[in-house]
Amino acid sequence: MRRRTFLELALAASASVPTLAGAGRARLGRVVVVGAGFGGATAARYLRLLSGGRIEVTLVDQHAAFTSCPVSNRVLGGQRTLDDISFGYDPLRRNHGVRFLRGGVTAIDADKSRIVVDGEALPYDRLVLAPGIDFIFDAFPQLASAQERIPHAWKAGPQTRNLQRQLMAMRDGGVFTIVVPPQPYRCPPAPYERACQVAFYLKRHKPRSKVVVLDANPVITSKRVLFERAWRELYPDIIEYLPGSEVRQVDVASKTVKTIFDTVKSDVLNFIAPQRAGRIAREGGLANAEGRWCAVDSLSYESTALPRVHVIGDAIDSNLPKSAHMANAQAKICARAIVDLMLGGVPDPAPAFANTCYSFVDDRQAMHISTIYRYDAAKKGMAADGAGFLSDRPSAQEGADADAWAQQIWGDVLGQAARPRTAPGAHT
Repeated sequence: MRRRTFLELALAASASVPTLAGAGRARLGRVVVVGAGFGGATAARYLRLLSGGRIEVTLVDQHAAFTSCPVSNRVLGGQRTLDDISFGYDPLRRNHGVRFLRGGVTAIDADKSRIVVDGEALPYDRLVLAPGIDFIFDAFPQLASAQERIPHAWKAGPQTRNLQRQLMAMRDGGVFTIVVPPQPYRCPPAPYERACQVAFYLKRHKPRSKVVVLDANPVITSKRVLFERAWRELYPDIIEYLPGSEVRQVDVASKTVKTIFDTVKSDVLNFIAPQRAGRIAREGGLANAEGRWCAVDSLSYESTALPRVHVIGDAIDSNLPKSAHMANAQAKICARAIVDLMLGGVPDPAPAFANTCYSFVDDRQAMHISTIYRYDAAKKGMAADGAGFLSDRPSAQEGADADAWAQQIWGDVLGQAARPRTAPGAHT
């Protein structure tokens, strides 16, 4: 199957509109979606599409604009700016009738079927949560208040810009350290792509510097062979990879990390902490899988903790990668299931979708992995259908495909062709 064909099928998965003929045009109900990232914004759009506009949808987020985590590592490499990957929500309102409400959700009152947004009650018939991830600083509480000095930059936005500025200000001959948490975490290959992008920048501008990757995992967690090859061929004297690096101590002032094997003092320290479901999911009693993730029914993404509350994206407990493409696909399954349930039917008993993930190794070359997932009735969850497809090696053609993937998924999430606020190009 050609790569572009696979991509088109992956983005179209589970997006067919159910037949509403004979069901009348009565309003079906009100759905509130909390979190306007890849999962939440997609769910809001498809709830309107799949219901023929008969479901009233309110999308709630504390941010005024959508900023893409995919592609954000390229801001560090100098090929993109934050404006290039940031978009407004107006197309969802204008093209699909989604009401956007900016605010912070402070409570979920499931008994009264409402949430509280900045002190105001907002009722729902069904609630969709796409809360994303928060960070676990229990082992190193000093990092929670040191995010300006030691940013995670694992949520694209101001911290991405902060990390870029620290990289640009770093002395030639300095050390940029990336701490990778144990799985599961958001976007498995992203720390290693980040190492490539930082190394690409250093190779051009500060060639005596190096990147140290302190990985808590025993091996590279995704695209291992391809990353190892890229590091050998492109950055042999820049990237130093140290697997099995369990962190024991962090000194904020000196940016020094002690692991069970090494002590690394950094000029720039990018500490990516372990992760869990976002705050509102935990405070709402939805993080019922080890107190960390949200358990859901994979046919509808309805929470196993609260009825008529659905959870999608990185916050759920599943054997699926925590990726933007997964959140986008889950949102479509969830939206379809909610429409079916509001029509008095049942969710599709055999959902299937694909996950595609690209990683850039320099300014032009990328590589990807694609996998199809199908519902396994015996395990009551999604499972990989075969080994999937992995690139032979990074290439400029795959870089062009990666750019096309980003444009397609942004358009799918936001409801129109996504145009960056500035023209793509080199930014140093």
